Amino acid sequence: MRSFLTVFLPLAGVAALTTAAINKPAQGFNIFSVQQDIELGAQVARQTDSLYRAKGQLLSRSGNARAYQLLDGVVKRVLDNGQLKYRKEFPWDVQIIKDDQTQNAFATPGGHIYVFSGLIKYLDNENELAGVLGHEIAHADRRHSTQTMQKQYGTSMLLGLLLGNRANSQLVQIASGLGQLKFSRTYETEADKYSTIYLNGTRYYACDGAAGFFIKAEKEGGARAPEFLSTHPNPGARVQNIQRNAQQLGCTGKAVSNKNFQELKRIL
Repeated sequence: MRSFLTVFLPLAGVAALTTAAINKPAQGFNIFSVQQDIELGAQVARQTDSLYRAKGQLLSRSGNARAYQLLDGVVKRVLDNGQLKYRKEFPWDVQIIKDDQTQNAFATPGGHIYVFSGLIKYLDNENELAGVLGHEIAHADRRHSTQTMQKQYGTSMLLGLLLGNRANSQLVQIASGLGQLKFSRTYETEADKYSTIYLNGTRYYACDGAAGFFIKAEKEGGARAPEFLSTHPNPGARVQNIQRNAQQLGCTGKAVSNKNFQELKRIL
């Protein structure tokens, strides 16, 4: 234990210093409370689970224990980066949707994460998976969904729903399409930036993991472009921005074993 701490504490200090060098955007005004993010996310997650369970596409944990063990390992490493604002407040669970034709992932308010099997099979390595997960975790932790709802529907309308008797059902109806929600260029850029910050905190993944996914997607383009790009608009030069952030953080060039990732792809 003593030797581990001797090595780990200096590294943690370096990570904190380099992360401090990256400009972190201030979290914008949000009429939803954190508790309302959690409650709304739980209701959206129940609806999402029900939808894909009815289609036979929601993979159960009991019947796919090894797949979830492998995916949970990546998710936990990204979550435990030390930079999340709501690491303890949000439930942070992950579900796999069995759809090999859809290369997408999304997160509800409150940190319920959904990953399509098509996305996992599309990616080339675990570093890319960690980068995409970091991007989705950032959307939830930075509370982009409820802030986007606020901008799309207006503060007055949402305040009326929050204070009214029918707030529950109508808000859930509005939020039910969050999986297809298109975030603004600002939020996409912010999620990319926080993905690099999160991966830096893992001391395990190269910070530019998400860049690998976008490089591959841009090369293919056209009709073969992953659905992720349709729900996550390209804010322009995102590969260069991700790589620049990674260089500033000093965590490029790491190589992670893909043994577990390849096993996950085989299982799915």
